[in-house]
Amino acid sequence: MNYKRLLLSLLTGYALVSTPSFASEGLHPPHEYDQVSQELISMLEGIHYNRPEIDDSISEQAFDNYIDSLDPTKSFFLKADIELLSQHKTSFDDALRNGDTQVAYTIYNLYLKRLEKRLKGLQENLPEMVKGFDYTIDETYNADPESISWANTEEELDEIWRKRIKNRALVLKLNGEDEEKIISTIERRYKNQIKQVDQTNAVDIYQAFVNSVTAALDPHTSYLAPRASETFNINMSLSLEGIGAVLQMDDDYTKVVRLVPGGPAATQSDLSPNERIVAVGQEGEAMIDVVGMRLDDVVDMIRGERDTKVTLEVTSSKGDAQSSRLIEIVRKKVKLEDQSAQKEIVEIERDGEAYKVGVISLPTFYSDFAAIQAGEKDYKSSTKDTKKLIEELREEGITALILDLRNNGGGSLQEANSLTGLFIPSGPTVQIRDQAGRVTPLGDFDKGLAYSGPMAVLINRMSASASEIVAGALQDYGRAIILGDQTFGKGTVQVLKGLDKGQLKVTQAKFYRVSGESTQHKGVVPDIFFPSLIDKEEVGESALDNPLKWDHIHDTRYPVYWNIPAYVPLLSPRHEERMATNPNFIAINEQIKEYKLQAESYKNLSLNEEVRKQQREASKERQLARENTRREALGLELLESVDDIEPTEEDTYAEEASEILLDFIAINQQQEAQKKTAQNN
Repeated sequence: MNYKRLLLSLLTGYALVSTPSFASEGLHPPHEYDQVSQELISMLEGIHYNRPEIDDSISEQAFDNYIDSLDPTKSFFLKADIELLSQHKTSFDDALRNGDTQVAYTIYNLYLKRLEKRLKGLQENLPEMVKGFDYTIDETYNADPESISWANTEEELDEIWRKRIKNRALVLKLNGEDEEKIISTIERRYKNQIKQVDQTNAVDIYQAFVNSVTAALDPHTSYLAPRASETFNINMSLSLEGIGAVLQMDDDYTKVVRLVPGGPAATQSDLSPNERIVAVGQEGEAMIDVVGMRLDDVVDMIRGERDTKVTLEVTSSKGDAQSSRLIEIVRKKVKLEDQSAQKEIVEIERDGEAYKVGVISLPTFYSDFAAIQAGEKDYKSSTKDTKKLIEELREEGITALILDLRNNGGGSLQEANSLTGLFIPSGPTVQIRDQAGRVTPLGDFDKGLAYSGPMAVLINRMSASASEIVAGALQDYGRAIILGDQTFGKGTVQVLKGLDKGQLKVTQAKFYRVSGESTQHKGVVPDIFFPSLIDKEEVGESALDNPLKWDHIHDTRYPVYWNIPAYVPLLSPRHEERMATNPNFIAINEQIKEYKLQAESYKNLSLNEEVRKQQREASKERQLARENTRREALGLELLESVDDIEPTEEDTYAEEASEILLDFIAINQQQEAQKKTAQNN
């Protein structure tokens, strides 16, 4: 994977300067940061969880990270350049330790020369190049930079660029753009890149250089230069209008990392993690191409006044490999109540009898800290709200309960701890181990129970951090059947430390379950898997560079209420049988196959217009056939076009989770009856 820049949230406005680039006269080290470099070395070696020694091995990883941050698509450097620059591979640690970061600027300025020459030549020749493209020729383009090597010659690099631009032009042509619009759109992309380079200063390069080192330690440790640090601190205490999405730079693209629960993007659209934003349009205005644009500039375009509309043109994670689509979102402020726990009831009929299964969806672990500090008794929190919803569901006569933590990215650790306590009498819920090896258990010691009956927890790949603590604890205690997909695997704790200039966000501790297993890297593995459209190879802690490893420590004392693993062999066959005949699950599994097919084609894209048209039409036909097969099985009206497909209202996963819970109850009752019979005999 490419070296990842820091995330930026449209909700908070947390922004960091994106990949460094252009300034024709070159840049030089800001010597007022020499002391910061030495502070960073001391702090990283002293308080990072792994207590690393910043040595040559770290330096070699940092060198690769830095090169990748400058030229992630292997578009400017030649193989000979990389070989020449490799003499600096073991210099990065010394540069920080000695407070002399000239090596970063030596590498950057060579990159600058290569980029300036390439983009100036491209500007001069682009119109003629595009007009000369022949889309009837059978040739292919590898759009996966991780599977290609550095070009050996300028001519080889010229050919890579020709195919890349031809592919971009073909996508635009297939989207109905004429030749002049294609030329102007592609020109704008590279003007954006030049503008980004022109705005880059010496501190931006310093920040990128330092973060190439921190990224060699783990993906969550990073340096925030003063501008980024100020933006972070201000916006952590302000509410800004936006679409509620977390974005990051990915090569020249702005990529969606996750959606903020309850935010406009999550509630109004089918925008998905890993999709890329290629253009942004304001209400009543033309779309503006944003490929190659600075991340903070893209954010400024997307963010705006409340209740105004913004239109995003997005592609799949494979960028130009796929056709694009437009998403219209009304900007809103994400309020606490929008992220509050919600309830619903799933009704299941078995043997002529109706059963009610309560579902509580929890988008995040929240607490109104301002209201608490003000001394208000009726403040909102995830635990209080969940407890109230459980009481309401019990009054409605539920047979079992589902806690839905899908897409819950975490939140308050205190809330995760107290919410777990709603389902266990008392006991530890999580262990925290610091860099000195000290282990601190946290627990709930309120012996009151909100719910003691059969329950399940629904999780997916976007369930992270505090969600993993709750799911892991309820799994270890045998209080819930865990259903869904393997969670994100974010099991580390970061703190902010001030420096002479800027701040260091550093990993300082790890979370461990009461069983002693870490949630880091591995996450929580469900007892029973559900199919998932999220690719674990692309999303999750294990998909990041240099994640801290999974490990385990001593377990704590805790009771096990149900031996869930003993039930899994009895529950799984019934689950698999239902999935094999459920039209919705059949459609989901077919959709997963389609995604894998599309992803594989990314390395071998045809540049023949007719072939691409056929591929696009075949994909649409498969999508329509998949949907109509599902609709026919459900007795719904068939559709004539893929444009008529709308997201389904029913939650297939919650319904299947309810079925599994009823199976669990039936098996448990049967086993109890057999025990009584045996005792009587």
